[in-house]
Amino acid sequence: MKKLSLLSLGILASLQFVNAQVISSKKWTDHFSYNNVLAMKEDNGKIIAATENGIFYYTISSGEVTKLSKANGLHDVNISAFDYNPQTKVAVIGYANGSLDIITPQEIKYVVDIPIATGYNGSKSINHISITGDQAVVSVGYGVSIFNLKKLEFGDSAFFMTGGGVYEASNEAAIFGNKVYSVTNTGLKSHELNITFPVFSTWTTEIPGSFKHIDAEGTSLIYSSATAAFIYNGGTPTPLPAAFGDIKDIVISSGNIVVTDSRIYTFGLNGTSLNSVSLGEDCNTAITATGKVYGGTILSGIKDEGSNTYKPSGPYTNSSYKINLYDNNQMLVSSGARINRFNQGATNPKKPGFYYFNGSEWIAPSYFIGNTGAVNVLDAILNPADNSEVLFTNYTGSTNEGVYKMKYNSTSKDFDFVKYYSGPFRPVGFATDSQNNIFVSIGFDEGSKPAIWIYDRASDSFTLKKIGLTSAGAQKPVVHENMLWVPLPRTNHFMVYDYKNAANLSDDTDYILDDSNGFAGNSKGTLSVAFDKSGDAWIGTDSGLRILPNAATEIKAPDPKVEPIVIEQGGLGEELFRDGQVLQVEVDAGNYKWISVDGGGVYYLSADGQQTIKHFTKENSPLPTNSVTDIKVDRKTGKVYFVTYNGIVAYQGDVGDVNANFGQVVVYPNPVVYSNFKGKVTIKGLAEKTNIRITDSAGNVIHSAVARGGYYEWDLNNQKGTRVASGIYFVLMTNEDGSDKATAKIGVVN
Repeated sequence: MKKLSLLSLGILASLQFVNAQVISSKKWTDHFSYNNVLAMKEDNGKIIAATENGIFYYTISSGEVTKLSKANGLHDVNISAFDYNPQTKVAVIGYANGSLDIITPQEIKYVVDIPIATGYNGSKSINHISITGDQAVVSVGYGVSIFNLKKLEFGDSAFFMTGGGVYEASNEAAIFGNKVYSVTNTGLKSHELNITFPVFSTWTTEIPGSFKHIDAEGTSLIYSSATAAFIYNGGTPTPLPAAFGDIKDIVISSGNIVVTDSRIYTFGLNGTSLNSVSLGEDCNTAITATGKVYGGTILSGIKDEGSNTYKPSGPYTNSSYKINLYDNNQMLVSSGARINRFNQGATNPKKPGFYYFNGSEWIAPSYFIGNTGAVNVLDAILNPADNSEVLFTNYTGSTNEGVYKMKYNSTSKDFDFVKYYSGPFRPVGFATDSQNNIFVSIGFDEGSKPAIWIYDRASDSFTLKKIGLTSAGAQKPVVHENMLWVPLPRTNHFMVYDYKNAANLSDDTDYILDDSNGFAGNSKGTLSVAFDKSGDAWIGTDSGLRILPNAATEIKAPDPKVEPIVIEQGGLGEELFRDGQVLQVEVDAGNYKWISVDGGGVYYLSADGQQTIKHFTKENSPLPTNSVTDIKVDRKTGKVYFVTYNGIVAYQGDVGDVNANFGQVVVYPNPVVYSNFKGKVTIKGLAEKTNIRITDSAGNVIHSAVARGGYYEWDLNNQKGTRVASGIYFVLMTNEDGSDKATAKIGVVN
């Protein structure tokens, strides 16, 4: 049975993550896909595999799988190249943005200053990495660079300038003997590691032609074009005896030459054909280990000859757009696409559809695998009347557009197609209410108008509610006080649909807000909405944030007004998030607000929005990108899920299941040792409103406060603003009406 651990083996045997990565912590977890294996290496019975957003390790004897990502050690996502040296236990990861992670038994070093050729404006993506001893040769779009793995710094670089400011890419390169060999689109090129190495005019073209892959080990050098593979030791190359199709990779592994195309071929180092197998699906690479072939697949992780697969649990792909959380730790993730500030029928070529987490493992519906139709799933929900059914919207702008119903088959762990509901153009997102009514926002009804689709359970069909507004486009709706609140992203409007009785369209009322109601005049649309505990609507727009106080009542007033949040900056008032695209707003159990701003990461705000408590970005956290398309909070646990096109990460927040009484009060870190921790002490599990008094051992009150929202952070200062002395401090707490009490101790060591 496969066992999964978050502690890494192999190259991380002696690596403790304490000093490796300042932006990750135990509070973060990833929900990345580990299906698409880009490169593999074997080390003493362990296979190390690099995927798009992380690496994982499969121990052949035990079946244990461990993983490492930006959530627990790495510095980036979008891995484009990888190699590992079993002798030195050092790995190098290359990213699509040109940066590197160097993993040693002591640390993970992030390298962003890769040499760039003067005047080069092409891709910075790392094409390939090959380690020999303590040196790694790094292939990029403008040539090769040598990285010294002992000094952890770059040495010489050779920029392949072919004349007229044009650079030739090194597709792959390897060190063989005292030379670097590089395969390019014009030939197999080489140069000794000497003083003239950086001068491209001194490089030798060993074999002219267009070549893609290369590897070297010991006394063997191999390389390939798209359709032929060769052994080369100088002189005339020896072709491998097979008729290849489109070669994906060629490597030396466990004393064999392994060539991957539609099949996986193994040869002896002398070129003798040994075997060829098909794993039944496309592979990027393959190796041999313990006498078996292991393929690095595109969609299934590592796969062996017996069709067994090995990988960490995760979604089908990293492409993610919206997430919905349910009881028993269930999740549904849609993979649809968004362009600019609104939805479009842009489809993912992998057609992943939606992903389902059943509480213990991720499941990809086979319905989407090999689907030849247009697929762009913008939202997926569990049917509130039958949680074994999933409904999803398919927004393509062409064929196959509509709502689909599928049923989960727990025996096969798959989804069976049930019904297709065709209808108006561009269905976007779902909303459900306490009566289990199902609503769908429609982005483009006849005449370029938004509309609402309402599910009729009795007839198992949808009824269209037309809206008299020319404003193509709609976002996912939200139900509040038996009204449907719908952002409209392509014009400066916001729609509220009071359906009263979902079965009767004749008594409905719709309200339309625009810039006359307080939206910014330069806004091009509304993008998101959420409601806080006061009933205020927090509306994200193309140009900032707006609040509609007491929204359910105010929307029915003759002239409802939305308001910006104004904060003080340097003595001057400034509108919060002015001109920023507010992609998503989420409210946690403590009434704090999570706000995602396109390109700006995620902000965690106080209940009134006046204080920024946290600001997570790609640069200071495990977020894969600074554009977070969805945020959901599990209010029972306080865990916050951030969804991006590059994958999903989760942050364990401090606020969960907050009510008028205390929960399980926890203080951390405790004790507080100044040499190890210089931040604030967190007290969580508090009541919604908590009166706090902190005393010293003599009973003197040295700090007091009122905490709202279920948690409090103490900066270890007394009422005079100076740090308290070493000692034991007592926290005395009561809820708002004094009906519930709690106590805690905090040890301080300065």
